[in-house]
Amino acid sequence: MREDRSMDEIRAGRVAAVSRDDTHRFSKDAVEAVTLLAGLGVEGDAHAGTTVQHRSRVAVDPTRPNLRQVHLLQGELHDELRERGFEVGPGQLGENITTRGLDLLHLPRGARLHLGEEAVVEITGLRNPCAQINAFQPGLLKAVTPRDPDGEVVRKAGVMGVVVRGGRVRAGDRVEVEVPPQPWEVLQPV
Repeated sequence: MREDRSMDEIRAGRVAAVSRDDTHRFSKDAVEAVTLLAGLGVEGDAHAGTTVQHRSRVAVDPTRPNLRQVHLLQGELHDELRERGFEVGPGQLGENITTRGLDLLHLPRGARLHLGEEAVVEITGLRNPCAQINAFQPGLLKAVTPRDPDGEVVRKAGVMGVVVRGGRVRAGDRVEVEVPPQPWEVLQPV
């Protein structure tokens, strides 16, 4: 958790878009609403399930718990990438929920996002994008995983979470952050 940011600065935001796809494609289709299912993920999405659903992870161990049920991405990344010449929009980077006004990347592990009226997603870690992102648009992997001045990789491609409480989520819904008790764990790739 970055110490120079107050939790008040990152406690609330909005859902900008929601997306899902029933096949294992890189991008997801933007839809009017998604239904989150407790312990599973996004109804009708290929990555929903209690155990790992990402093909590379299934190949390693299909019995591992699915810590990547929901992919959330800050819409401000779309803006940054468009300024750099990439053509990206909601769902195109594989995210299920695109947010605005919320610093997802600096939330602590275990933070809970209250989405809309009922749904709650607990953040498990950072998305670690793979080479498929370059097949979508060349150079995109480097753009979403730059290095900081110390040479460390900065992962900007959103966060992953599990559904704690189900419910419908749609664009315009409020997102409120509930942080776990300190000490906070910095997000790591999952």
